[in-house]
Amino acid sequence: MTLATPKRQPSLFIPHGGGPCFFMDWKMGPKDTWDNLAAWLRNVRELLPEPPKAILVISGHWESPELLITGSAQPELIYDYYGFPQHTYDLKYPAPGSPDLAKQVQSLLADQQIPAQLDPERGYDHGVFIPFLLMFPDADIPVIQLSLRQDLDPAFHLKVGQALEPLRDQGVLIVGSGMSFHNLRVFGRDVKAPSRAFDDWLSAAVAQADPAERAKQLQQWADAPSGRFSHPREEHLLPLMVAAGAAGPDQGEKVFEDDVLTMVLSAYRFGH
Repeated sequence: MTLATPKRQPSLFIPHGGGPCFFMDWKMGPKDTWDNLAAWLRNVRELLPEPPKAILVISGHWESPELLITGSAQPELIYDYYGFPQHTYDLKYPAPGSPDLAKQVQSLLADQQIPAQLDPERGYDHGVFIPFLLMFPDADIPVIQLSLRQDLDPAFHLKVGQALEPLRDQGVLIVGSGMSFHNLRVFGRDVKAPSRAFDDWLSAAVAQADPAERAKQLQQWADAPSGRFSHPREEHLLPLMVAAGAAGPDQGEKVFEDDVLTMVLSAYRFGH
């Protein structure tokens, strides 16, 4: 019997919310604050041509001096949020890892002179398991996680994505998990105008038809309208760079937007 060739998966950038926000009574604003995002995450699979064979995720919550890749066959969870209800520390997401895929990622990066090491101990942080509990609740798809390099260089992370693009043709879904607006210093203030200005710019940059022009503009994100205001530190934006780099010739598009506590939050898809 001939196995069907996997369909090319898109690459995605998703907002992963605030801590375990989807699994608790939200008290830092209206109770329905995160409902629209939760509903969208539950339906992300509709954006995919078929269920992915595996998932490679880059979260804004893992940085290292050089790139690291989860190498465990069964990664544990890292509850890296603080002050939330006790039951949110009992959440489980037993998705298997994939040591073979981790080694392939390491090899693809090495082909582009990008050093990366396997980390046999690292688990999934909440930028992975919190949204994935909604996106892929059966936890039956192998997941590996790739760190950000802690210098947060946008050009480097675009190059990382470019190196990983071939995975998409093997049915691997590449997911950047972060936030399109992430400024905790102004949490609770009305930031709709500056967040809208940055979101409009970001969405236009993502939608550039020419990959070289898209990469050029994304590298200049800090000079965009309200760019540095939207990201005083850019660790939650850098997963988008990896997803955009992995897009190859595929154009990006906004696939979700919501106003959350006056923050404009968006998600993007590259390819179909």
